[in-house]
Formats: sequence, C-alpha cells, structure tokens
Amino acid sequence: MSGIDTDIGKTIATGLIARGLLEAGINVITQKVVQTGCEGMSEDIQKHREMMGTGLQNVDREGLTCSYIYSTPCSPHLAADIDNDTIDPDKIGAATRKLQAEYELVLLEGAGGLFVPLTLDYTLIDYFQDIGKPVILVTSSRLGSLNHTLASLEALKTRNIELAGIVYNRFGNSEQHIADDSLKMITLYMRKYGYDSPIVEMYGEEMYRESGSCLPFTVLCKNI
Repeated sequence: MSGIDTDIGKTIATGLIARGLLEAGINVITQKVVQTGCEGMSEDIQKHREMMGTGLQNVDREGLTCSYIYSTPCSPHLAADIDNDTIDPDKIGAATRKLQAEYELVLLEGAGGLFVPLTLDYTLIDYFQDIGKPVILVTSSRLGSLNHTLASLEALKTRNIELAGIVYNRFGNSEQHIADDSLKMITLYMRKYGYDSPIVEMYGEEMYRESGSCLPFTVLCKNI
C-alpha cells in the first residue's frame, strides 16, 4: 500500500481494506514500513486496529508490525539518522515473513510517496520492486494529485510493479466536476500503461462507520 504523497489517506484506506477482509472472514494483519513523528507504538497501526475493531495484537506489542519508529516528523532516512540509526529493509521483510506465518494476508502500508528515501540510496519504490508484490495506490481529488498520480503510474510501470488497484480519496473540498475529471484521467492513464485494475472511491471515515460495511474495498486484494 502506497500513496502519491503524505497525508493522502493511506492509513484510512489500509484500515478500511483490512476491516473489509475481516468481514469477509480473512485473517488479516496490517504492517507499517516505518513510522516517523511519534514515539512508542505506531500511530498508524493503532488507527488500523481501531478501524478493524480488533484492538492491539501481540504482534503489535512485539514490534513486528512496525520495525522502525522515530520521533522526528520528517523523511524516514533523516529521522533514522537523527536517532543514530539506519533502516535495514531486510529487517522489515523478516517481520513480514513472521506475520505471514500467523495470518492469511499482510497489508503493508508505506510512508509518504513512492520515492520517499528509506536510506541515502534506497527508496520505498526500490523496496516494493525488490519484494515483488502488487501495490495498491492511494490518490485523491485535491489540487496537484493528478500530476503525482500519473507520475506514480509511470514509475510503477517502468519498474514492472503490478498495480493491484487504486483508492481514489474523494474526502475534502474538491469541486465535483474537477474531481470527476481527475478520476476519468486517472482511469485513462491506467489503461494507457496496461493496468486493468479496479478503482475504489473513498469518502470520509464516518461514512463507513455509519454504513457498517467495508466489503467493497476487498476487490483491491483479489490479485494479492
């Protein structure tokens, strides 16, 4: 799970997908690549569990669901350096494998956009390429998102990374006709790059609390 930018809705989307999978009877857990700007337990992992309705799991308390947590709210490579640490992608992968031994499906949420540096010479998209798993991309209808989305699609295609689907976050104040046109353009460029992946539109979190079902989001995981 990645996004076109920071604060684009990745955490909410991850929580909704996980909740939908639980509703479908699938034993799922979420994992965070790295969390910056907090201490102790990953805030995003806590949000996932709240949305899933499960509470924190033993694997959360053991640190398996987020191997790196830094207090400074900045790029992961810099946050690690400030704490005299270095992010080791192999440690993240080892945690994923341990989770896979206990759960049917692991949803891995990234940090920021695809090219966020984990180290001085290794980015998030490098990691996604190395592990060879499909990516769900979260985008939005806000101004500037169209450019970032098309650039992300081209980057995924260039790296031969499979796109499992797109979450189109409509939450916000975008004008309806602009948001609709952006969605049309994103769909057009997905097809241009040879992706025949589903797009799920996402609204405010409260809408799903009231409706009581997140099953529509499970379509994004059919090829994972």
